[in-house]
Amino acid sequence: MHPDVLVIGGGPAGIATAIAASLKGLRVTVIDLRKPPIDKPCGEGLLPKAVAALSQLGVDLRAVRPFPFSGFSFFDENSFASARIETGEAWGVRRTVFHRRLVDRASDLGVTFLWATRVIRLDSAGAQTTAGFIPYRWLVGADGCASTVRRSAGLEPRGGARFRFGFRRHYEIAPWTEGVEVHWGEKCQLVITPTGCDEVCVSLFTSNPRLRLERALDRFPAVAGRVAGSRPTSAESGAVTFLSRARAVTKGNMALVGDASCTVDGIAGQGLSLAFQQAIHLAEALVCGELARYDAAHARLARTPILITRLLLAMNANSRFRSKVLRLMAQRPGLFAKMISIHTGEWSPEALPAAEMLRLGWQVMWA
Repeated sequence: MHPDVLVIGGGPAGIATAIAASLKGLRVTVIDLRKPPIDKPCGEGLLPKAVAALSQLGVDLRAVRPFPFSGFSFFDENSFASARIETGEAWGVRRTVFHRRLVDRASDLGVTFLWATRVIRLDSAGAQTTAGFIPYRWLVGADGCASTVRRSAGLEPRGGARFRFGFRRHYEIAPWTEGVEVHWGEKCQLVITPTGCDEVCVSLFTSNPRLRLERALDRFPAVAGRVAGSRPTSAESGAVTFLSRARAVTKGNMALVGDASCTVDGIAGQGLSLAFQQAIHLAEALVCGELARYDAAHARLARTPILITRLLLAMNANSRFRSKVLRLMAQRPGLFAKMISIHTGEWSPEALPAAEMLRLGWQVMWA
């Protein structure tokens, strides 16, 4: 086995990279200690940039009937703001469902998978694994926020990250909204994503490791009333979530992708969208043998998701600031629509001129 590219990590970021590299004519092997389908608690929404990237990779999810959602709504105790997605498609779909589709697409392209395989040692020439020694030309670390590849390359993030916690459960109930709902509470959020014509995903993001969905629903009576009596179709599962970046995303013949390279807090819902776009740019850099191209693309791709995530985390940390922002967004729906357009990638942050940003800051102060 002599692949051009060895990918460590068989989650969505790793398989997307394998698909993109295969489409460029590279031989790819993917290693993961787990077995598919690989799940991870998340909000299960695919933004337009993610859907477009999947289409570019030839991954068709329409056969599994994803739920097309039309926009976002923000709620707190006193305010409500809503905006539609104007460009592109956005889908709600179970993580395990589209992971199977990714695996199928990669297998059809000739990607080799080594499931239940552990990496013992890495060096610049190859990887010693429980399946034997695997030489490679390029190594891709797609092994998540606790990346072994990143650690072995000495690219761990500087400083400590502020951890939060995400929990998720599905309910058998027809979606009551065409969009994603974000309900804001005291240092926690409840996100409702339709994932089918008869199912919704309820996700909790919180700073409190002891808070669980059942108790959290008491803080959001409107949502609790909606799901009351509905049958849970999955067990509650959880994971940590935070915002951090690797010191660099390439070193020698190694590159990082997905959460191994840049982790965005789940509140933004940007993780998969960012990972799929990174995968496409990384494959282009690999086939050209110029990882510096990926460095530049990665920095550009991460800029807006990090900006949006920081804003949302600031709203989470300060209830007074959050109330002012939501009240202003409710009063100025056009401004909220611009924010959502930036969030979904329709516009860049430069769509809000400096003068408007200054006016926004002033209005938040006095709202």
